[in-house]
Amino acid sequence: MKTACSRRSFLQKAATLSAVGFALSRRRAAAALAPRRPGLLNGKIQLGLIGCGGMGQSNLRACAKHPDVVVTAACDVWPDRLQHVVEEYAPTCRGYRDWRELLDRSDVDAVIIATPPHWHALQAIAAARAGKDIYLQKPMTLHLGESLAVRNAVKRHGVISQVGTQIHASDNYRRVVEYVRSGLLGQIATVRTFNVMNQAPFGLGRSAEHRPPEGLDWEMWVGPAAMRPFNRLLIQDAFNHSSWMDYSGGWTPGMAPHIIDLPVWALGLNYPTEISSSGGRFVLRDEGDVYDNHEVLWRYPALTMTWMSSLTNSYGFDLHGEPVPQRRLGIYFHGVNGTLYANYSLFKVVPEGDRLKDKPAPPPSIPPSPGHEIEWLNCIKSRQQPSCSVIYHVRVDVPIVLSLLSLKLGRTIRFDPAKEQIVGDPDAAKLAVPVYRKPWKFPKEYLKA
Repeated sequence: MKTACSRRSFLQKAATLSAVGFALSRRRAAAALAPRRPGLLNGKIQLGLIGCGGMGQSNLRACAKHPDVVVTAACDVWPDRLQHVVEEYAPTCRGYRDWRELLDRSDVDAVIIATPPHWHALQAIAAARAGKDIYLQKPMTLHLGESLAVRNAVKRHGVISQVGTQIHASDNYRRVVEYVRSGLLGQIATVRTFNVMNQAPFGLGRSAEHRPPEGLDWEMWVGPAAMRPFNRLLIQDAFNHSSWMDYSGGWTPGMAPHIIDLPVWALGLNYPTEISSSGGRFVLRDEGDVYDNHEVLWRYPALTMTWMSSLTNSYGFDLHGEPVPQRRLGIYFHGVNGTLYANYSLFKVVPEGDRLKDKPAPPPSIPPSPGHEIEWLNCIKSRQQPSCSVIYHVRVDVPIVLSLLSLKLGRTIRFDPAKEQIVGDPDAAKLAVPVYRKPWKFPKEYLKA
Protein backbone atom coordinates (compact mmCIF):
# COMPACT_ATOMS: atom_id res chain seq x y z
CA MET A 1 0.00 0.00 0.00
CA LYS A 2 2.82 2.39 0.97
CA THR A 3 4.74 1.45 -2.16
CA ALA A 4 1.72 2.03 -4.39
CA CYS A 5 1.02 5.44 -2.84
CA SER A 6 4.65 6.46 -3.19
CA ARG A 7 4.68 5.39 -6.81
CA ARG A 8 1.41 7.21 -7.49
CA SER A 9 2.75 10.38 -5.83
CA PHE A 10 5.96 10.17 -7.82
CA LEU A 11 4.10 9.79 -11.11
CA GLN A 12 1.82 12.73 -10.28
CA LYS A 13 4.79 14.96 -9.49
CA ALA A 14 6.62 13.83 -12.60
CA ALA A 15 3.59 14.59 -14.73
CA THR A 16 3.29 18.05 -13.17
CA LEU A 17 6.95 18.83 -13.77
CA SER A 18 6.70 17.58 -17.36
CA ALA A 19 3.69 19.79 -17.95
CA VAL A 20 5.49 22.83 -16.53
CA GLY A 21 8.56 22.08 -18.61
CA PHE A 22 6.46 21.61 -21.75
CA ALA A 23 4.64 24.90 -21.12
CA LEU A 24 7.93 26.75 -20.66
CA SER A 25 9.28 25.18 -23.83
CA ARG A 26 6.21 26.24 -25.79
CA ARG A 27 6.46 29.80 -24.46
CA ARG A 28 10.14 29.97 -25.38
CA ALA A 29 9.46 28.59 -28.85
CA ALA A 30 6.68 31.12 -29.34
CA ALA A 31 8.97 33.94 -28.17
CA ALA A 32 11.61 32.85 -30.67
CA LEU A 33 9.13 33.12 -33.53
CA ALA A 34 7.26 36.20 -32.34
CA PRO A 35 7.90 39.50 -34.13
CA ARG A 36 9.32 42.46 -32.25
CA ARG A 37 6.65 44.33 -30.29
CA PRO A 38 5.71 47.48 -32.20
CA GLY A 39 6.00 49.81 -29.20
CA LEU A 40 6.50 50.22 -25.47
CA LEU A 41 3.72 50.09 -22.91
CA ASN A 42 2.57 53.68 -22.32
CA GLY A 43 5.96 54.83 -23.59
CA LYS A 44 7.74 53.11 -20.68
CA ILE A 45 10.72 50.80 -21.04
CA GLN A 46 10.04 47.76 -18.87
CA LEU A 47 13.46 46.72 -17.66
CA GLY A 48 14.86 43.50 -16.22
CA LEU A 49 18.22 42.68 -14.64
CA ILE A 50 20.01 39.33 -14.96
CA GLY A 51 22.82 39.18 -12.41
CA CYS A 52 22.30 41.25 -9.26
CA GLY A 53 25.92 41.78 -8.22
CA GLY A 54 27.55 45.17 -7.76
CA MET A 55 28.01 45.99 -11.45
CA GLY A 56 24.48 44.95 -12.36
CA GLN A 57 23.00 47.02 -9.56
CA SER A 58 25.07 50.02 -10.64
CA ASN A 59 23.84 49.72 -14.24
CA LEU A 60 20.27 49.31 -13.04
CA ARG A 61 20.40 52.41 -10.82
CA ALA A 62 21.74 54.46 -13.74
CA CYS A 63 18.87 53.24 -15.92
CA ALA A 64 16.19 53.64 -13.24
CA LYS A 65 16.88 57.40 -13.16
CA HIS A 66 15.45 57.67 -16.68
CA PRO A 67 11.86 58.99 -16.46
CA ASP A 68 10.62 56.39 -18.95
CA VAL A 69 11.98 53.30 -17.16
CA VAL A 70 10.13 50.94 -14.85
CA VAL A 71 12.00 47.98 -13.32
CA THR A 72 9.79 44.91 -13.69
CA ALA A 73 12.06 41.91 -13.10
CA ALA A 74 15.36 40.76 -11.63
CA CYS A 75 17.14 37.41 -11.59
CA ASP A 76 19.98 35.90 -9.59
CA VAL A 77 20.92 32.44 -8.33
CA TRP A 78 21.88 33.97 -4.97
CA PRO A 79 18.67 34.80 -3.04
CA ASP A 80 20.25 37.48 -0.84
CA ARG A 81 21.38 39.55 -3.81
CA LEU A 82 18.11 39.01 -5.64
CA GLN A 83 15.97 40.01 -2.68
CA HIS A 84 17.90 43.24 -2.23
CA VAL A 85 17.08 44.34 -5.80
CA VAL A 86 13.45 43.22 -5.63
CA GLU A 87 12.92 45.24 -2.45
CA GLU A 88 14.68 48.32 -3.85
CA TYR A 89 12.35 48.38 -6.88
CA ALA A 90 9.13 47.23 -5.23
CA PRO A 91 6.31 46.92 -6.01
CA THR A 92 6.89 46.60 -9.79
CA CYS A 93 9.89 44.25 -9.66
CA ARG A 94 9.44 40.48 -9.45
CA GLY A 95 12.30 38.11 -8.67
CA TYR A 96 13.42 34.98 -10.55
CA ARG A 97 16.03 32.30 -9.97
CA ASP A 98 16.11 31.16 -13.62
CA TRP A 99 16.94 33.79 -16.24
CA ARG A 100 14.93 31.93 -18.88
CA GLU A 101 11.73 32.60 -16.94
CA LEU A 102 12.54 36.31 -16.88
CA LEU A 103 13.03 36.32 -20.66
CA ASP A 104 9.65 34.59 -21.08
CA ARG A 105 7.85 37.59 -19.59
CA SER A 106 5.93 39.82 -21.98
CA ASP A 107 6.32 42.81 -19.65
CA VAL A 108 10.11 42.95 -20.06
CA ASP A 109 11.24 45.02 -23.03
CA ALA A 110 14.96 45.16 -22.27
CA VAL A 111 17.48 43.43 -20.01
CA ILE A 112 20.79 44.25 -18.39
CA ILE A 113 23.03 41.16 -18.46
CA ALA A 114 25.60 41.46 -15.66
CA THR A 115 26.30 37.82 -14.89
CA PRO A 116 29.84 36.35 -14.81
CA PRO A 117 31.42 36.39 -18.31
CA HIS A 118 30.98 32.68 -19.05
CA TRP A 119 27.22 33.28 -19.21
CA HIS A 120 27.23 36.38 -21.45
CA ALA A 121 26.94 34.81 -24.90
CA LEU A 122 24.22 32.30 -24.08
CA GLN A 123 22.06 34.85 -22.26
CA ALA A 124 22.57 37.62 -24.82
CA ILE A 125 21.61 35.35 -27.71
CA ALA A 126 18.54 34.09 -25.84
CA ALA A 127 17.50 37.65 -25.01
CA ALA A 128 17.85 38.74 -28.64
CA ARG A 129 15.84 35.70 -29.75
CA ALA A 130 13.12 36.72 -27.28
CA GLY A 131 13.05 40.24 -28.74
CA LYS A 132 14.62 41.94 -25.70
CA ASP A 133 17.00 44.86 -26.13
CA ILE A 134 20.23 44.16 -24.25
CA TYR A 135 22.81 45.99 -22.18
CA LEU A 136 25.63 43.45 -22.00
CA GLN A 137 28.41 43.85 -19.48
CA LYS A 138 31.96 43.35 -20.71
CA PRO A 139 33.70 41.19 -21.66
CA MET A 140 31.18 40.62 -24.42
CA THR A 141 32.31 36.98 -24.86
CA LEU A 142 35.18 34.57 -24.24
CA HIS A 143 35.37 32.75 -27.62
CA LEU A 144 35.38 33.77 -31.28
CA GLY A 145 32.29 31.67 -32.01
CA GLU A 146 30.45 33.45 -29.20
CA SER A 147 31.53 36.89 -30.50
CA LEU A 148 30.12 36.28 -33.95
CA ALA A 149 26.99 34.53 -32.67
CA VAL A 150 26.05 37.41 -30.35
CA ARG A 151 26.59 39.95 -33.13
CA ASN A 152 24.55 37.86 -35.57
CA ALA A 153 21.70 37.36 -33.08
CA VAL A 154 21.44 41.11 -32.47
CA LYS A 155 21.32 41.81 -36.21
CA ARG A 156 18.97 38.93 -37.02
CA HIS A 157 16.38 39.87 -34.39
CA GLY A 158 16.72 43.65 -34.71
CA VAL A 159 17.34 44.37 -31.05
CA ILE A 160 19.21 47.35 -29.63
CA SER A 161 22.43 46.51 -27.80
CA GLN A 162 25.09 48.26 -25.78
CA VAL A 163 28.26 46.71 -24.31
CA GLY A 164 29.15 48.00 -20.84
CA THR A 165 32.39 49.83 -21.62
CA GLN A 166 31.30 52.93 -19.72
CA ILE A 167 34.60 54.78 -20.21
CA HIS A 168 33.63 55.08 -23.90
CA ALA A 169 31.24 57.79 -22.71
CA SER A 170 34.01 59.94 -21.19
CA ASP A 171 34.97 63.39 -22.49
CA ASN A 172 38.66 62.47 -22.33
CA TYR A 173 38.23 59.59 -24.78
CA ARG A 174 36.38 61.92 -27.13
CA ARG A 175 39.21 64.45 -27.09
CA VAL A 176 41.77 61.72 -27.86
CA VAL A 177 39.68 60.43 -30.78
CA GLU A 178 39.43 63.96 -32.18
CA TYR A 179 43.19 64.52 -31.90
CA VAL A 180 44.10 61.20 -33.52
CA ARG A 181 41.61 61.68 -36.32
CA SER A 182 42.86 65.22 -36.99
CA GLY A 183 46.00 63.76 -38.53
CA LEU A 184 48.31 65.93 -36.42
CA LEU A 185 50.29 62.91 -35.24
CA GLY A 186 50.90 61.86 -38.83
CA GLN A 187 50.81 58.21 -39.82
CA ILE A 188 50.54 55.96 -36.78
CA ALA A 189 52.32 52.64 -37.19
CA THR A 190 52.38 51.44 -33.58
CA VAL A 191 49.88 51.49 -30.71
CA ARG A 192 50.75 50.21 -27.23
CA THR A 193 48.26 49.44 -24.49
CA PHE A 194 48.58 48.10 -20.98
CA ASN A 195 46.85 47.33 -17.69
CA VAL A 196 48.99 46.47 -14.66
CA MET A 197 48.63 45.85 -10.93
CA ASN A 198 50.56 43.96 -8.26
CA GLN A 199 48.88 41.06 -6.48
CA ALA A 200 52.14 39.17 -5.88
CA PRO A 201 52.80 36.77 -4.40
CA PHE A 202 49.56 35.59 -2.78
CA GLY A 203 46.92 37.08 -5.08
CA LEU A 204 43.41 36.68 -3.72
CA GLY A 205 44.59 34.27 -1.07
CA ARG A 206 42.77 31.10 -0.16
CA SER A 207 39.31 30.35 1.15
CA ALA A 208 38.48 27.72 3.75
CA GLU A 209 34.79 27.90 2.82
CA HIS A 210 33.82 25.32 0.22
CA ARG A 211 30.10 24.94 0.89
CA PRO A 212 27.69 27.27 -0.95
CA PRO A 213 25.69 29.66 1.26
CA GLU A 214 22.12 28.63 1.89
CA GLY A 215 19.95 29.02 -1.18
CA LEU A 216 22.75 29.62 -3.71
CA ASP A 217 22.24 27.44 -6.78
CA TRP A 218 25.85 26.47 -7.55
CA GLU A 219 24.86 24.23 -10.45
CA MET A 220 23.15 27.18 -12.15
CA TRP A 221 25.97 29.61 -11.30
CA VAL A 222 28.46 27.36 -13.11
CA GLY A 223 26.01 26.81 -15.97
CA PRO A 224 27.72 26.11 -19.33
CA ALA A 225 31.27 26.32 -17.94
CA ALA A 226 33.35 23.49 -16.50
CA MET A 227 32.14 22.35 -13.09
CA ARG A 228 34.41 22.89 -10.11
CA PRO A 229 33.91 22.85 -6.33
CA PHE A 230 32.33 25.95 -4.80
CA ASN A 231 34.74 28.68 -3.74
CA ARG A 232 33.68 31.74 -1.76
CA LEU A 233 36.41 33.91 -3.32
CA LEU A 234 35.27 33.07 -6.86
CA ILE A 235 31.70 34.30 -6.45
CA GLN A 236 32.48 37.46 -4.51
CA ASP A 237 32.46 39.98 -7.38
CA ALA A 238 33.63 40.74 -10.92
CA PHE A 239 37.14 41.58 -9.67
CA ASN A 240 37.51 38.10 -8.21
CA HIS A 241 35.98 36.33 -11.23
CA SER A 242 39.03 37.50 -13.18
CA SER A 243 41.26 35.05 -11.30
CA TRP A 244 39.61 31.96 -12.86
CA MET A 245 39.98 31.19 -16.57
CA ASP A 246 36.80 29.17 -17.12
CA TYR A 247 34.58 31.95 -15.80
CA SER A 248 36.32 35.13 -16.96
CA GLY A 249 39.25 34.48 -19.32
CA GLY A 250 41.46 36.46 -16.92
CA TRP A 251 42.33 40.14 -16.77
CA THR A 252 42.81 40.66 -20.50
CA PRO A 253 39.09 40.30 -21.31
CA GLY A 254 38.42 41.95 -17.95
CA MET A 255 40.14 45.24 -18.81
CA ALA A 256 41.20 45.30 -22.48
CA PRO A 257 37.60 46.01 -23.66
CA HIS A 258 37.88 49.44 -22.00
CA ILE A 259 41.45 50.13 -23.13
CA ILE A 260 41.80 48.90 -26.71
CA ASP A 261 38.37 50.40 -27.40
CA LEU A 262 40.13 53.78 -27.70
CA PRO A 263 42.49 52.88 -30.60
CA VAL A 264 39.80 50.80 -32.33
CA TRP A 265 37.50 53.83 -32.16
CA ALA A 266 40.06 56.52 -32.99
CA LEU A 267 41.73 54.64 -35.86
CA GLY A 268 38.62 52.87 -37.17
CA LEU A 269 40.31 49.49 -36.89
CA ASN A 270 38.65 46.38 -38.28
CA TYR A 271 39.96 42.93 -37.25
CA PRO A 272 43.66 42.06 -36.94
CA THR A 273 45.15 39.64 -39.44
CA GLU A 274 47.67 38.04 -37.06
CA ILE A 275 47.46 37.53 -33.31
CA SER A 276 50.46 36.42 -31.27
CA SER A 277 50.28 35.93 -27.53
CA SER A 278 52.55 34.71 -24.76
CA GLY A 279 52.57 34.61 -20.98
CA GLY A 280 51.70 32.34 -18.12
CA ARG A 281 51.27 31.93 -14.40
CA PHE A 282 54.76 32.65 -13.11
CA VAL A 283 54.45 34.23 -9.66
CA LEU A 284 51.01 34.13 -8.04
CA ARG A 285 50.17 31.48 -5.47
CA ASP A 286 46.46 31.70 -4.74
CA GLU A 287 43.37 29.64 -5.53
CA GLY A 288 42.96 31.13 -8.99
CA ASP A 289 44.43 29.72 -12.18
CA VAL A 290 44.78 32.65 -14.60
CA TYR A 291 47.99 33.89 -16.21
CA ASP A 292 49.67 36.59 -14.14
CA ASN A 293 51.50 38.06 -17.15
CA HIS A 294 50.18 38.32 -20.70
CA GLU A 295 51.77 39.95 -23.76
CA VAL A 296 49.90 40.29 -27.06
CA LEU A 297 50.86 41.52 -30.52
CA TRP A 298 48.02 42.28 -32.95
CA ARG A 299 48.98 42.93 -36.57
CA TYR A 300 46.66 45.09 -38.65
CA PRO A 301 47.15 45.94 -42.36
CA ALA A 302 49.03 49.18 -41.65
CA LEU A 303 50.05 49.03 -37.98
CA THR A 304 50.71 46.83 -34.98
CA MET A 305 49.08 47.10 -31.55
CA THR A 306 50.44 45.58 -28.36
CA TRP A 307 48.87 44.69 -25.01
CA MET A 308 50.58 44.09 -21.69
CA SER A 309 48.80 42.72 -18.65
CA SER A 310 50.65 42.13 -15.39
CA LEU A 311 49.41 41.06 -11.97
CA THR A 312 52.93 41.07 -10.54
CA ASN A 313 54.24 44.59 -11.20
CA SER A 314 52.39 47.90 -11.49
CA TYR A 315 54.89 50.14 -13.28
CA GLY A 316 52.92 52.61 -15.42
CA PHE A 317 55.52 54.32 -17.67
CA ASP A 318 54.64 58.01 -18.25
CA LEU A 319 51.35 57.42 -16.42
CA HIS A 320 52.97 55.95 -13.30
CA GLY A 321 52.30 58.76 -10.83
CA GLU A 322 52.84 58.05 -7.14
CA PRO A 323 55.43 55.24 -6.71
CA VAL A 324 53.23 52.80 -4.80
CA PRO A 325 51.56 49.58 -5.99
CA GLN A 326 48.21 50.30 -7.61
CA ARG A 327 46.31 49.50 -10.79
CA ARG A 328 47.49 51.54 -13.78
CA LEU A 329 46.59 51.57 -17.46
CA GLY A 330 47.45 53.44 -20.61
CA ILE A 331 47.34 53.79 -24.38
CA TYR A 332 50.14 55.11 -26.60
CA PHE A 333 49.71 56.28 -30.20
CA HIS A 334 53.12 56.56 -31.91
CA GLY A 335 52.95 58.74 -35.03
CA VAL A 336 55.64 60.18 -37.27
CA ASN A 337 55.02 63.68 -35.86
CA GLY A 338 54.61 62.77 -32.20
CA THR A 339 53.30 60.42 -29.55
CA LEU A 340 50.01 60.76 -27.71
CA TYR A 341 49.59 58.85 -24.47
CA ALA A 342 46.42 58.65 -22.43
CA ASN A 343 44.53 56.92 -19.67
CA TYR A 344 40.92 57.32 -18.57
CA SER A 345 41.26 60.88 -17.31
CA LEU A 346 44.07 62.62 -19.25
CA PHE A 347 46.14 62.70 -22.40
CA LYS A 348 49.43 64.33 -23.35
CA VAL A 349 51.22 64.86 -26.66
CA VAL A 350 55.01 64.52 -26.97
CA PRO A 351 56.19 66.07 -30.28
CA GLU A 352 58.93 64.72 -32.52
CA GLY A 353 61.15 67.80 -32.51
CA ASP A 354 59.27 70.80 -33.89
CA ARG A 355 56.89 68.83 -36.11
CA LEU A 356 53.86 69.90 -34.05
CA LYS A 357 55.02 73.48 -33.46
CA ASP A 358 52.19 76.01 -33.63
CA LYS A 359 49.65 73.28 -34.31
CA PRO A 360 46.88 73.50 -31.71
CA ALA A 361 44.63 70.61 -30.75
CA PRO A 362 41.46 70.36 -32.85
CA PRO A 363 38.30 71.87 -31.35
CA PRO A 364 35.78 69.50 -29.74
CA SER A 365 33.50 67.98 -32.35
CA ILE A 366 32.13 64.74 -30.82
CA PRO A 367 29.04 65.57 -28.74
CA PRO A 368 29.13 64.67 -25.05
CA SER A 369 27.46 61.45 -23.96
CA PRO A 370 24.31 61.56 -21.81
CA GLY A 371 25.78 58.53 -20.00
CA HIS A 372 26.44 55.06 -21.32
CA GLU A 373 23.24 53.50 -19.96
CA ILE A 374 21.09 56.54 -20.82
CA GLU A 375 22.38 56.45 -24.39
CA TRP A 376 21.19 52.83 -24.62
CA LEU A 377 17.74 53.75 -23.28
CA ASN A 378 17.41 56.66 -25.70
CA CYS A 379 18.34 54.33 -28.55
CA ILE A 380 15.70 51.81 -27.48
CA LYS A 381 13.17 54.52 -28.21
CA SER A 382 14.76 55.75 -31.44
CA ARG A 383 15.62 52.19 -32.63
CA GLN A 384 19.12 53.36 -33.64
CA GLN A 385 22.11 51.35 -32.41
CA PRO A 386 24.19 53.19 -29.76
CA SER A 387 27.92 53.86 -29.95
CA CYS A 388 28.98 50.58 -28.27
CA SER A 389 26.52 48.22 -29.87
CA VAL A 390 27.82 44.68 -30.22
CA ILE A 391 27.90 45.44 -33.96
CA TYR A 392 30.70 47.91 -33.20
CA HIS A 393 32.19 46.18 -30.19
CA VAL A 394 32.80 42.89 -32.00
CA ARG A 395 35.88 44.64 -33.46
CA VAL A 396 37.13 45.11 -29.89
CA ASP A 397 36.06 41.69 -28.66
CA VAL A 398 37.45 39.48 -31.45
CA PRO A 399 41.09 40.57 -31.01
CA ILE A 400 40.81 39.84 -27.27
CA VAL A 401 39.32 36.36 -27.56
CA LEU A 402 41.79 35.43 -30.29
CA SER A 403 44.63 36.49 -27.98
CA LEU A 404 43.34 33.98 -25.42
CA LEU A 405 43.26 31.27 -28.07
CA SER A 406 46.82 32.11 -29.15
CA LEU A 407 47.96 31.92 -25.52
CA LYS A 408 46.26 28.56 -25.06
CA LEU A 409 47.77 27.07 -28.22
CA GLY A 410 51.18 28.72 -27.91
CA ARG A 411 51.24 29.91 -31.52
CA THR A 412 50.21 32.74 -33.81
CA ILE A 413 46.62 32.81 -35.07
CA ARG A 414 46.00 34.07 -38.59
CA PHE A 415 42.61 35.60 -39.27
CA ASP A 416 40.71 36.58 -42.43
CA PRO A 417 38.75 39.77 -41.60
CA ALA A 418 36.51 39.52 -44.68
CA LYS A 419 35.43 35.93 -43.99
CA GLU A 420 35.69 36.27 -40.20
CA GLN A 421 37.55 32.98 -40.09
CA ILE A 422 40.78 31.57 -38.68
CA VAL A 423 43.10 30.71 -41.57
CA GLY A 424 45.21 27.56 -42.01
CA ASP A 425 44.70 26.14 -38.51
CA PRO A 426 41.83 23.62 -38.24
CA ASP A 427 42.56 22.90 -34.58
CA ALA A 428 42.37 26.57 -33.67
CA ALA A 429 39.16 26.99 -35.70
CA LYS A 430 37.61 24.08 -33.82
CA LEU A 431 38.60 25.44 -30.40
CA ALA A 432 37.20 28.86 -31.33
CA VAL A 433 33.66 27.48 -30.93
CA PRO A 434 33.03 26.45 -27.31
CA VAL A 435 31.53 23.16 -26.18
CA TYR A 436 29.26 23.86 -23.21
CA ARG A 437 28.74 21.61 -20.23
CA LYS A 438 25.54 19.56 -20.56
CA PRO A 439 22.67 20.24 -20.75
CA TRP A 440 23.65 23.64 -22.14
CA LYS A 441 24.29 23.86 -25.87
CA PHE A 442 26.08 26.50 -27.90
CA PRO A 443 23.58 27.92 -30.47
CA LYS A 444 25.55 27.14 -33.63
CA GLU A 445 22.70 28.38 -35.83
CA TYR A 446 23.95 31.91 -35.06
CA LEU A 447 27.48 31.36 -36.37
CA LYS A 448 26.37 32.43 -39.84
CA ALA A 449 25.54 36.07 -40.44
